[in-house]
Amino acid sequence: MTTTDELRELLGPVGIWMPPPAAIGLDPGEFARTVEDAGFSSVWIPGVNAAENLAALEPLLAATSRLVVATGIASVWTWPPAELAAAADRLTADYPDRFVLGLGVSHAPLVESTGQAYVRPLTKMRQFLDELPAMESTTVLAALGPKMLQLARDRTHGAHPYFTPPEHTVFARSVLGTDRLLVPELAVALAPGADGAAAARAYAKFYLKLPNYTSNLRTLGFGDEDLADGGSDRLMSAVVPHGPDAVSDRLREHLDAGADHVVLQPVGADGRFAADSIGELASIAAGLPR
Repeated sequence: MTTTDELRELLGPVGIWMPPPAAIGLDPGEFARTVEDAGFSSVWIPGVNAAENLAALEPLLAATSRLVVATGIASVWTWPPAELAAAADRLTADYPDRFVLGLGVSHAPLVESTGQAYVRPLTKMRQFLDELPAMESTTVLAALGPKMLQLARDRTHGAHPYFTPPEHTVFARSVLGTDRLLVPELAVALAPGADGAAAARAYAKFYLKLPNYTSNLRTLGFGDEDLADGGSDRLMSAVVPHGPDAVSDRLREHLDAGADHVVLQPVGADGRFAADSIGELASIAAGLPR
């Protein structure tokens, strides 16, 4: 099993977070090579809620030689623990040190749409981990609050927070300690000025409706005025920076705050993943120390 220090070395400072490539019209293997050739060491894919979603990650691994592929996240509401463990370990066996299983409790609207009641998500995660067989795969939890971060610290290799400012990274590191992996996501709009601000808000409007994220932001000092009307300038600057300089600054702030690896999600004018931003992002990340 890979240690935290080995994972840090494998991952380096920056990766990519993106929707499943095929779902947005991209060839999975070809785009995975684009990400790897640009110098990014990982790609994190959400919506891994069934066997076919996990199987769809294999072409990314097969087409590359070094890229780490992770689930960001696999929902504990949709997977039988033993089935997920077996499937994850098959990928780990076929692609050693190149697969990370990110687990999460998702969100009430998504879970309730499957006919389940979104109650006691922390308890749900604990039960899932209790039922998960011993695994060779690296695992991390999508963790925001102190109790989920403590669970990530005690039961997995670390945490993968989403839609968080650098202040949360400081807090998460204080809970995780030094021997657990911390991989925050950072959505970014590379366009400067009003166009970039509009792109950031187009992306954020969905997440500002989800209580998991808004509650976490409130604990970090953001109030009603920050969460209303598409997000205040202060909130957007912290969570979804726009323009190359702001993107570089926020990326460095997350790393300085204790992140081991930051996964960037470039968004375009419509708030959706901007595949054509990979090269510019690589230029921004190029000067970071490993």
